[in-house]
Amino acid sequence: MKNIVLEYLKESMNYVSGEDMSRELGVSRTAIWKNIKKLKELGYNIESSSKKGYRLLESPDILTEGEIAPLLNTNYIGREIVYYEEIGSTNDEATLLAKKGAKEGLVVLSSFQTKGRGRLQRNWVSSKGEAIAMSILLRPEIPPFMAPGITQVVALSVAAGLHLSTDLKFSIKWPNDIILNGKKVCGILTEMDGEIDSLNYIIVGIGINVNQAEIPDEISHKATSLKVELSKHIERKIIVSNILNEFEKNYKVFKEDGIAPFIGELKKYSALIGKDVLISNPFKTFNGKVVDIDSEGYLVVEDEDGNLQSIVGGDISIRGCNSYLP
Repeated sequence: MKNIVLEYLKESMNYVSGEDMSRELGVSRTAIWKNIKKLKELGYNIESSSKKGYRLLESPDILTEGEIAPLLNTNYIGREIVYYEEIGSTNDEATLLAKKGAKEGLVVLSSFQTKGRGRLQRNWVSSKGEAIAMSILLRPEIPPFMAPGITQVVALSVAAGLHLSTDLKFSIKWPNDIILNGKKVCGILTEMDGEIDSLNYIIVGIGINVNQAEIPDEISHKATSLKVELSKHIERKIIVSNILNEFEKNYKVFKEDGIAPFIGELKKYSALIGKDVLISNPFKTFNGKVVDIDSEGYLVVEDEDGNLQSIVGGDISIRGCNSYLP
């Protein structure tokens, strides 16, 4: 109900009487008052007058359905949004909802995670009200071997959505980091549940550094935020909506044709092709040079003996030989 009341207020530039709203929405004036109160608690600046009614003066920078839905042109991605001001992990919450039967396209959003994580179970810490923590529930009817490609499709969608939102140039550190000016600004974590020949669901977690004014000294050499790079505040709802709009288009193509249609863009956005890297997995560590992304979306690395090796993904760490990024 509060989203309907909010939409009603946004459509009017002037005062709206509680009586008019209650009549048109078919609820009591008390119900209107309660929902106005809830909106104020979320940070909406609503002016109240006993004679004139209510008027929306300013909306907060929050990631609620009421703020994001009007900006979407999707059919199902993001059409159901669950928002938490603070949460342990959006991926954990999305997983819980998936097990309860939530539909594909559900998005869990939060301004602050206390137990966020990245690949290889690394911690991902977000700051209150400054970052975007987002998880998307997917139920694609694809064979499990195609699932790793989802991460790269999401990465392309995030890079494109961020560019639309900021006009900055982003690159992708294969397969799941978004890079801005040589530093990480976003990480993607894909988790899935399925059988040998089928998938039950996929959860894609996206963490973006947006309005942090400063980055802790211990990670400032490898991480940044949009605000640090632009020196201004960015509306997070614009970023979220642009990413979701881009992703639904790309996801449709991926389900029909796989990763092949995206290889050209993946090469274009790659932060690694032509760079010397250190590849590390549970079985071995070796130096090499990234020479390509193949037709399956795998990273092709030439080792020191001149042999070409395809890096599939999984528990693999890629670092510059002397730094975070080559």
